[in-house]
Amino acid sequence: MKTIQRHGLMLVLSSPSGAGKTTLTRELLKRDANIKMSVSVTTREARTGEVDGIHYSFVTKNQFDKMRECGDLLEWARVFDNYYGTPRQPMETALDNGTDMVFDIDWQGTQQLRESKPAELVSVFVLPPSSAELERRLRTRAQDPEDIIKKRMSRAADETSHWAEYDYVFVNNQLETSINYIESILQAERLKRVRQVGLPNYVRSLFTEA
Repeated sequence: MKTIQRHGLMLVLSSPSGAGKTTLTRELLKRDANIKMSVSVTTREARTGEVDGIHYSFVTKNQFDKMRECGDLLEWARVFDNYYGTPRQPMETALDNGTDMVFDIDWQGTQQLRESKPAELVSVFVLPPSSAELERRLRTRAQDPEDIIKKRMSRAADETSHWAEYDYVFVNNQLETSINYIESILQAERLKRVRQVGLPNYVRSLFTEA
């Protein structure tokens, strides 16, 4: 059975911290072998259990500034006094090879990706069921001190105000339902004619084969 060559897409999942996008991303990666995680560079310290090069690539502020100045980042943003960015070369290589990439980034990074690679971008905003549930999730995961939780809750309203800038929006009430939404989005976006760059050759071959 012939496969049709396809250009990769960039699937962005954004939400306020605690709305569940990281859990959704991990579950999607377990279920779909055709999508890979974009590994961001960051200047923040690694948390317990994080592995350099897998969860993030940890760099110094000077290293980050050099990458930004040389145009080596597709997007970058400052979050709580730390910097995050997406390396350009690994991403462009993956897309050219037909690999889909998933991003866990905020609205600032999404805007920059839309400016640099609009044809490849598929953006999804994940809403929490309520602000009370959002705060409960932040406290339940017990990763941050009280002052950081308050900062994240304060920032959540600003993050959520950008929902209308995204292609798809849904409320993350239940994991299985939310994953089904994302899988449906991926299926439809992968079948878009403009992404199936091998279609002309495939269609020509239908009537030229012996």
